Amino acid sequence: MDKMLFYVLLFPLFYTLTLENITWLTSDTHDFGTFKSKEVRYTFSFRNDTDQPVLIEGTRTTCGCTVPAWEESPILPDSTGSIEVTYDGKRRGYFHKKIMVFFNHQRKPENLWITGYVED
Repeated sequence: MDKMLFYVLLFPLFYTLTLENITWLTSDTHDFGTFKSKEVRYTFSFRNDTDQPVLIEGTRTTCGCTVPAWEESPILPDSTGSIEVTYDGKRRGYFHKKIMVFFNHQRKPENLWITGYVED
């Protein structure tokens, strides 16, 4: 098979598998500000701008103090979804945590960030 023809045939398939069509309706960073030692939560919202349902396949965080939660059902085209992130503020001081969100049909994760300062 001609090399150029090979790329012409495979590019559309590769493009659809790696196309990122999630629009964040909230910022990808949330600052909790200064708060007393307690559990805090924030909900990140997004819209599915594709013509196919999308699914959150999983998440990863930088520590066990950060816990994301989401609905496991598919998000239909032109619909919204959300990820609620809970931070356990038992440790005092400044924090800056990353939450990696893995959607189906995306090769790399969407990165979300939370920051804040836990005081006595």
